[in-house]
Amino acid sequence: MVFLDTVGTIFTAAVFGPWYGALTGGLTNVLQGIISGPKIIPFALVNIAVGIIVGFIARKKEFTLPVSLGTGLLLAVVAPLIGTPIAVYVFGGITGDFNDVFYTWLVQSGQKIFTAAFLPRIASNIVDKIVSCVAVSFLIKRLPEVFTKGIKENA
Repeated sequence: MVFLDTVGTIFTAAVFGPWYGALTGGLTNVLQGIISGPKIIPFALVNIAVGIIVGFIARKKEFTLPVSLGTGLLLAVVAPLIGTPIAVYVFGGITGDFNDVFYTWLVQSGQKIFTAAFLPRIASNIVDKIVSCVAVSFLIKRLPEVFTKGIKENA
Protein backbone atom coordinates (compact mmCIF):
# COMPACT_ATOMS: atom_id res chain seq x y z
CA MET A 1 0.00 0.00 0.00
CA VAL A 2 1.22 3.47 -0.81
CA PHE A 3 0.30 6.28 1.58
CA LEU A 4 2.55 9.01 0.13
CA ASP A 5 2.05 10.88 3.40
CA THR A 6 5.70 11.91 3.60
CA VAL A 7 6.12 13.33 0.10
CA GLY A 8 5.89 16.92 1.35
CA THR A 9 8.40 16.28 4.11
CA ILE A 10 10.78 14.49 1.73
CA PHE A 11 10.48 17.25 -0.88
CA THR A 12 11.04 20.04 1.64
CA ALA A 13 14.01 18.24 3.19
CA ALA A 14 15.62 17.44 -0.17
CA VAL A 15 15.24 20.99 -1.46
CA PHE A 16 15.60 23.17 1.67
CA GLY A 17 17.56 20.96 4.08
CA PRO A 18 17.11 18.79 7.15
CA TRP A 19 15.76 21.38 9.57
CA TYR A 20 13.06 22.61 7.21
CA GLY A 21 12.19 18.99 6.48
CA ALA A 22 11.97 18.18 10.19
CA LEU A 23 9.80 21.24 10.78
CA THR A 24 7.51 20.32 7.89
CA GLY A 25 7.20 16.72 9.09
CA GLY A 26 6.54 17.68 12.69
CA LEU A 27 4.01 20.38 11.87
CA THR A 28 2.19 18.05 9.50
CA ASN A 29 1.44 15.67 12.35
CA VAL A 30 0.56 18.43 14.81
CA LEU A 31 -1.92 19.96 12.34
CA GLN A 32 -3.28 16.52 11.48
CA GLY A 33 -3.68 15.87 15.21
CA ILE A 34 -5.61 19.09 15.67
CA ILE A 35 -7.93 18.12 12.81
CA SER A 36 -8.38 14.39 13.39
CA GLY A 37 -7.42 13.79 16.99
CA PRO A 38 -4.32 14.09 19.18
CA LYS A 39 -3.32 10.41 19.04
CA ILE A 40 -1.63 11.03 15.68
CA ILE A 41 0.70 13.70 17.10
CA PRO A 42 3.33 11.29 18.53
CA PHE A 43 3.96 10.05 14.98
CA ALA A 44 5.54 13.47 14.37
CA LEU A 45 8.74 11.83 15.59
CA VAL A 46 8.70 9.61 12.49
CA ASN A 47 8.24 12.54 10.12
CA ILE A 48 10.86 14.63 11.91
CA ALA A 49 13.33 11.76 11.46
CA VAL A 50 12.36 11.46 7.77
CA GLY A 51 13.04 15.17 7.29
CA ILE A 52 16.40 15.04 9.01
CA ILE A 53 17.58 11.89 7.20
CA VAL A 54 16.52 13.07 3.73
CA GLY A 55 17.84 16.57 4.34
CA PHE A 56 21.31 15.39 5.31
CA ILE A 57 21.48 12.90 2.45
CA ALA A 58 20.42 15.59 -0.03
CA ARG A 59 23.07 17.94 1.34
CA LYS A 60 25.78 15.36 0.67
CA LYS A 61 24.52 14.02 -2.65
CA GLU A 62 22.26 15.17 -5.43
CA PHE A 63 18.82 13.58 -4.92
CA THR A 64 19.00 11.48 -8.10
CA LEU A 65 17.11 8.27 -8.83
CA PRO A 66 19.78 5.96 -7.32
CA VAL A 67 20.11 8.17 -4.23
CA SER A 68 16.34 8.33 -3.83
CA LEU A 69 16.10 4.52 -4.04
CA GLY A 70 18.69 4.09 -1.31
CA THR A 71 17.09 6.79 0.79
CA GLY A 72 13.70 5.14 0.39
CA LEU A 73 15.12 1.81 1.59
CA LEU A 74 16.73 3.48 4.59
CA LEU A 75 13.47 5.25 5.47
CA ALA A 76 11.57 1.97 5.04
CA VAL A 77 13.49 0.62 8.03
CA VAL A 78 13.90 3.75 10.15
CA ALA A 79 10.26 4.89 9.97
CA PRO A 80 8.84 1.60 11.32
CA LEU A 81 11.56 1.40 13.97
CA ILE A 82 10.31 4.72 15.34
CA GLY A 83 6.62 4.34 14.48
CA THR A 84 6.00 0.80 15.71
CA PRO A 85 6.62 1.52 19.41
CA ILE A 86 4.32 4.52 19.09
CA ALA A 87 1.63 2.42 17.38
CA VAL A 88 1.91 -0.26 20.05
CA TYR A 89 1.87 2.17 22.97
CA VAL A 90 -0.82 4.56 21.69
CA PHE A 91 -3.04 2.14 19.75
CA GLY A 92 -2.10 -1.32 21.02
CA GLY A 93 -0.65 -2.08 17.57
CA ILE A 94 -3.87 -1.54 15.60
CA THR A 95 -3.93 1.80 13.79
CA GLY A 96 -6.91 1.45 11.46
CA ASP A 97 -5.14 0.80 8.17
CA PHE A 98 -4.64 -2.29 6.01
CA ASN A 99 -1.64 -3.38 8.12
CA ASP A 100 -4.11 -4.38 10.84
CA VAL A 101 -5.12 -7.48 8.88
CA PHE A 102 -1.54 -8.76 8.90
CA TYR A 103 -1.04 -7.61 12.50
CA THR A 104 -4.06 -9.63 13.64
CA TRP A 105 -2.93 -12.69 11.69
CA LEU A 106 0.58 -12.48 13.15
CA VAL A 107 -0.68 -12.03 16.73
CA GLN A 108 -3.05 -14.97 16.33
CA SER A 109 -0.20 -17.08 14.98
CA GLY A 110 1.77 -16.45 18.16
CA GLN A 111 3.96 -13.44 17.32
CA LYS A 112 4.66 -10.84 19.97
CA ILE A 113 2.78 -7.54 19.60
CA PHE A 114 5.86 -5.54 18.54
CA THR A 115 6.85 -8.08 15.88
CA ALA A 116 3.27 -8.30 14.61
CA ALA A 117 3.08 -4.51 14.36
CA PHE A 118 6.59 -4.09 12.90
CA LEU A 119 6.65 -6.62 10.05
CA PRO A 120 3.64 -5.26 8.11
CA ARG A 121 4.97 -1.73 8.52
CA ILE A 122 8.33 -2.71 7.02
CA ALA A 123 6.59 -4.29 4.03
CA SER A 124 4.31 -1.33 3.37
CA ASN A 125 7.08 1.21 3.98
CA ILE A 126 9.39 -0.45 1.45
CA VAL A 127 6.87 0.41 -1.24
CA ASP A 128 5.68 3.73 0.21
CA LYS A 129 9.02 5.34 1.05
CA ILE A 130 10.71 4.25 -2.18
CA VAL A 131 7.82 5.53 -4.30
CA SER A 132 7.75 8.78 -2.29
CA CYS A 133 11.50 9.36 -2.64
CA VAL A 134 11.54 8.51 -6.35
CA ALA A 135 8.58 10.85 -6.96
CA VAL A 136 10.44 13.65 -5.19
CA SER A 137 13.62 12.98 -7.18
CA PHE A 138 11.61 13.37 -10.40
CA LEU A 139 9.98 16.56 -9.10
CA ILE A 140 13.34 18.04 -8.18
CA LYS A 141 14.79 17.11 -11.57
CA ARG A 142 12.02 19.18 -13.16
CA LEU A 143 12.56 22.26 -11.02
CA PRO A 144 14.37 25.10 -12.78
CA GLU A 145 18.11 24.83 -12.10
CA VAL A 146 18.31 28.43 -10.97
CA PHE A 147 15.81 27.62 -8.22
CA THR A 148 17.59 24.53 -6.88
CA LYS A 149 21.07 26.05 -7.25
CA GLY A 150 20.15 29.04 -5.11
CA ILE A 151 18.60 26.85 -2.46
CA LYS A 152 21.53 24.45 -2.29
CA GLU A 153 23.99 27.34 -1.93
CA ASN A 154 22.04 28.72 1.03
CA ALA A 155 21.52 25.33 2.74
